[in-house]
Amino acid sequence: MSEFQRATASPLFLRDAELRRSIELLYFAYRDFVGEADRLLNAQGLGRAHHRALYFIARQEGLHVGALLEILQISKQSLARVLRQLLDQELVRQEAKSSDRRRRQLYLTDSGRDLERQLVAAQKHLLGRAYKGLAPEAIKGFHQVLINMIQDKTQAYRYDAAQKRDTVQEHDATQE
Repeated sequence: MSEFQRATASPLFLRDAELRRSIELLYFAYRDFVGEADRLLNAQGLGRAHHRALYFIARQEGLHVGALLEILQISKQSLARVLRQLLDQELVRQEAKSSDRRRRQLYLTDSGRDLERQLVAAQKHLLGRAYKGLAPEAIKGFHQVLINMIQDKTQAYRYDAAQKRDTVQEHDATQE
Protein backbone atom coordinates (compact mmCIF):
# COMPACT_ATOMS: atom_id res chain seq x y z
CA MET A 1 0.00 0.00 0.00
CA SER A 2 1.40 3.38 -1.01
CA GLU A 3 1.84 6.28 1.40
CA PHE A 4 -0.97 8.09 -0.45
CA GLN A 5 -3.32 5.15 0.08
CA ARG A 6 -2.47 4.84 3.79
CA ALA A 7 -2.84 8.55 4.40
CA THR A 8 -6.29 8.77 2.79
CA ALA A 9 -7.89 5.39 3.56
CA SER A 10 -10.93 5.87 5.72
CA PRO A 11 -13.55 3.38 6.84
CA LEU A 12 -16.17 6.10 6.18
CA PHE A 13 -15.81 5.48 2.48
CA LEU A 14 -16.51 1.78 2.96
CA ARG A 15 -20.02 2.42 4.31
CA ASP A 16 -22.99 1.31 2.23
CA ALA A 17 -24.13 4.89 1.55
CA GLU A 18 -20.70 5.96 0.25
CA LEU A 19 -20.29 2.83 -1.87
CA ARG A 20 -23.76 3.34 -3.37
CA ARG A 21 -22.96 6.99 -4.07
CA SER A 22 -19.80 5.89 -5.88
CA ILE A 23 -21.77 3.35 -7.91
CA GLU A 24 -24.27 6.00 -8.97
CA LEU A 25 -21.54 8.46 -9.87
CA LEU A 26 -19.79 5.79 -11.94
CA TYR A 27 -23.03 5.03 -13.82
CA PHE A 28 -23.66 8.68 -14.64
CA ALA A 29 -20.03 9.45 -15.48
CA TYR A 30 -19.82 6.41 -17.77
CA ARG A 31 -23.09 7.37 -19.49
CA ASP A 32 -21.67 10.78 -20.31
CA PHE A 33 -18.22 9.38 -21.12
CA VAL A 34 -19.59 7.11 -23.87
CA GLY A 35 -22.54 9.28 -24.97
CA GLU A 36 -21.00 11.23 -27.86
CA ALA A 37 -19.00 8.21 -29.01
CA ASP A 38 -22.19 6.12 -29.03
CA ARG A 39 -23.90 8.68 -31.28
CA LEU A 40 -20.98 8.68 -33.75
CA LEU A 41 -20.79 4.89 -33.75
CA ASN A 42 -24.54 4.45 -34.16
CA ALA A 43 -24.45 6.63 -37.28
CA GLN A 44 -22.06 4.06 -38.80
CA GLY A 45 -23.93 0.99 -37.56
CA LEU A 46 -21.22 0.26 -35.00
CA GLY A 47 -21.21 -0.19 -31.23
CA ARG A 48 -19.01 0.01 -28.17
CA ALA A 49 -17.07 -3.17 -28.95
CA HIS A 50 -16.05 -1.58 -32.25
CA HIS A 51 -14.95 1.54 -30.38
CA ARG A 52 -12.83 -0.48 -27.97
CA ALA A 53 -11.25 -2.41 -30.84
CA LEU A 54 -10.45 0.80 -32.74
CA TYR A 55 -9.04 2.38 -29.60
CA PHE A 56 -6.66 -0.44 -28.74
CA ILE A 57 -5.56 -0.96 -32.34
CA ALA A 58 -4.76 2.78 -32.46
CA ARG A 59 -2.80 2.50 -29.21
CA GLN A 60 -0.69 -0.34 -30.58
CA GLU A 61 -0.53 -0.51 -34.36
CA GLY A 62 0.24 -4.03 -35.48
CA LEU A 63 -1.58 -5.54 -32.51
CA HIS A 64 -2.30 -9.17 -33.25
CA VAL A 65 -5.79 -10.58 -33.05
CA GLY A 66 -4.99 -12.80 -30.04
CA ALA A 67 -3.73 -9.84 -28.02
CA LEU A 68 -6.85 -7.85 -28.89
CA LEU A 69 -8.98 -10.79 -27.80
CA GLU A 70 -7.13 -10.83 -24.47
CA ILE A 71 -7.58 -7.08 -23.97
CA LEU A 72 -11.27 -6.95 -24.85
CA GLN A 73 -12.17 -10.14 -23.00
CA ILE A 74 -14.92 -11.06 -25.46
CA SER A 75 -15.56 -14.36 -27.21
CA LYS A 76 -13.74 -15.25 -30.42
CA GLN A 77 -17.08 -15.17 -32.24
CA SER A 78 -17.84 -11.65 -30.99
CA LEU A 79 -14.40 -10.40 -31.95
CA ALA A 80 -14.71 -12.03 -35.38
CA ARG A 81 -18.03 -10.20 -35.92
CA VAL A 82 -16.55 -6.87 -34.75
CA LEU A 83 -13.44 -7.23 -36.92
CA ARG A 84 -15.51 -8.31 -39.94
CA GLN A 85 -17.55 -5.09 -39.72
CA LEU A 86 -14.44 -2.95 -39.25
CA LEU A 87 -12.74 -4.66 -42.20
CA ASP A 88 -15.87 -4.38 -44.38
CA GLN A 89 -16.16 -0.67 -43.62
CA GLU A 90 -12.43 -0.30 -44.38
CA LEU A 91 -11.69 1.11 -40.93
CA VAL A 92 -9.16 -1.64 -40.14
CA ARG A 93 -6.82 -3.71 -42.27
CA GLN A 94 -5.06 -6.89 -41.30
CA GLU A 95 -1.78 -8.37 -42.42
CA ALA A 96 -0.27 -11.76 -41.81
CA LYS A 97 2.90 -11.52 -39.74
CA SER A 98 5.89 -12.47 -41.87
CA SER A 99 7.36 -14.86 -39.29
CA ASP A 100 4.02 -16.59 -38.58
CA ARG A 101 1.43 -16.35 -41.36
CA ARG A 102 -1.33 -17.44 -38.96
CA ARG A 103 -0.77 -14.45 -36.69
CA ARG A 104 -2.76 -11.54 -38.11
CA GLN A 105 -1.75 -8.02 -37.21
CA LEU A 106 -4.26 -5.19 -37.15
CA TYR A 107 -3.82 -1.63 -38.37
CA LEU A 108 -6.18 1.32 -38.69
CA THR A 109 -6.81 2.68 -42.16
CA ASP A 110 -6.85 6.44 -42.63
CA SER A 111 -10.63 6.49 -42.22
CA GLY A 112 -10.34 4.23 -39.16
CA ARG A 113 -7.78 6.59 -37.65
CA ASP A 114 -10.08 9.56 -38.34
CA LEU A 115 -13.05 7.84 -36.69
CA GLU A 116 -10.97 6.77 -33.68
CA ARG A 117 -9.75 10.36 -33.21
CA GLN A 118 -13.32 11.67 -33.34
CA LEU A 119 -14.47 9.08 -30.81
CA VAL A 120 -11.66 9.86 -28.40
CA ALA A 121 -11.80 13.65 -28.84
CA ALA A 122 -15.07 14.00 -26.95
CA GLN A 123 -13.82 11.71 -24.19
CA LYS A 124 -10.55 13.61 -23.86
CA HIS A 125 -12.48 16.87 -23.68
CA LEU A 126 -14.73 15.50 -20.92
CA LEU A 127 -11.76 14.19 -18.92
CA GLY A 128 -9.82 17.42 -19.44
CA ARG A 129 -12.78 19.41 -18.11
CA ALA A 130 -13.12 17.05 -15.14
CA TYR A 131 -9.39 17.28 -14.33
CA LYS A 132 -9.29 21.07 -14.63
CA GLY A 133 -8.25 22.67 -11.37
CA LEU A 134 -7.39 19.38 -9.67
CA ALA A 135 -4.05 18.79 -8.03
CA PRO A 136 -1.89 16.12 -9.68
CA GLU A 137 -2.33 13.99 -6.55
CA ALA A 138 -6.10 13.95 -7.06
CA ILE A 139 -5.71 12.70 -10.63
CA LYS A 140 -3.21 10.08 -9.50
CA GLY A 141 -5.67 9.04 -6.80
CA PHE A 142 -8.44 8.71 -9.38
CA HIS A 143 -6.16 6.59 -11.57
CA GLN A 144 -5.32 4.42 -8.57
CA VAL A 145 -9.02 3.85 -7.84
CA LEU A 146 -9.55 2.75 -11.44
CA ILE A 147 -6.51 0.46 -11.32
CA ASN A 148 -7.73 -1.04 -8.07
CA MET A 149 -11.08 -1.80 -9.72
CA ILE A 150 -9.44 -3.82 -12.51
CA GLN A 151 -9.75 -7.46 -11.53
CA ASP A 152 -7.34 -8.77 -14.18
CA LYS A 153 -4.08 -7.27 -12.98
CA THR A 154 -2.41 -7.95 -16.34
CA GLN A 155 -4.68 -5.19 -17.65
CA ALA A 156 -3.42 -2.84 -14.93
CA TYR A 157 0.15 -3.67 -15.92
CA ARG A 158 -0.77 -2.92 -19.53
CA TYR A 159 -1.97 0.51 -18.35
CA ASP A 160 1.33 1.14 -16.58
CA ALA A 161 3.28 0.17 -19.72
CA ALA A 162 1.13 2.46 -21.87
CA GLN A 163 1.61 5.32 -19.41
CA LYS A 164 5.39 4.91 -19.53
CA ARG A 165 5.31 4.73 -23.36
CA ASP A 166 3.18 7.90 -23.52
CA THR A 167 5.48 9.75 -21.13
CA VAL A 168 8.51 8.89 -23.28
CA GLN A 169 6.69 9.92 -26.48
CA GLU A 170 5.56 13.22 -24.96
CA HIS A 171 9.12 13.90 -23.73
CA ASP A 172 10.54 13.09 -27.17
CA ALA A 173 7.99 15.37 -28.86
CA THR A 174 8.91 18.32 -26.63
CA GLN A 175 12.62 17.81 -27.39
CA GLU A 176 12.12 18.17 -31.16
